[in-house]
Amino acid sequence: MKQTYRSKTAFSLGCLWLAFVAFNAWDLTARYNGKPSLIAAAVLGVITALVYVIALRPATVLTEAGLLGRNPLRSTFVPWALVESVSVSHSINVEHDGGQVLRLWTPMSSARERARAQRRGVPKTPRRGRFQTEPVQTKAEQMAAEAFTGKTHADWVGEQITERSQAAKQGGQEPVTTKVTWSIDAIAVLVLAVVLVVVAIVF
Repeated sequence: MKQTYRSKTAFSLGCLWLAFVAFNAWDLTARYNGKPSLIAAAVLGVITALVYVIALRPATVLTEAGLLGRNPLRSTFVPWALVESVSVSHSINVEHDGGQVLRLWTPMSSARERARAQRRGVPKTPRRGRFQTEPVQTKAEQMAAEAFTGKTHADWVGEQITERSQAAKQGGQEPVTTKVTWSIDAIAVLVLAVVLVVVAIVF
């Protein structure tokens, strides 16, 4: 089963920015006034290219065959049988192929998120008084809270990668070569942004 993980906040903001750019592109086309319009288009193009490369493109994809890490300019595919270890700090670090390390751009774990995860494990002080206003958790909710105590989204994804790797090794999956490729779409977007800048300068 294929699963894709990315920063929801960054992706949502990126989509909002694309909607903003689409409106402004229409406005610049309808009210074209020469050099100022070209400069505005170049600025929008550069920012949009950065938003795409940094916010929209990065993703961690778990496939049947292996782990696909989509970073800003490159994609790295690591077969499950070649995953050696997984550690989570600020980012998810996957060690493979005899010591090589793949740092996944998403999901990342911020200090605030980790502190919030730690607080989930601290029992709440019971409220005094005749009437209890705090809702009582069911047994299933208590078990779920205990399972996620101290864990961020990055920790959980790291566990999924480890489990899939171990299952592949136990199942005797034949290791395939790790593959690293440049992102044609990201490079194309950056080149287009440079072209817009050159056009704004020259014309």
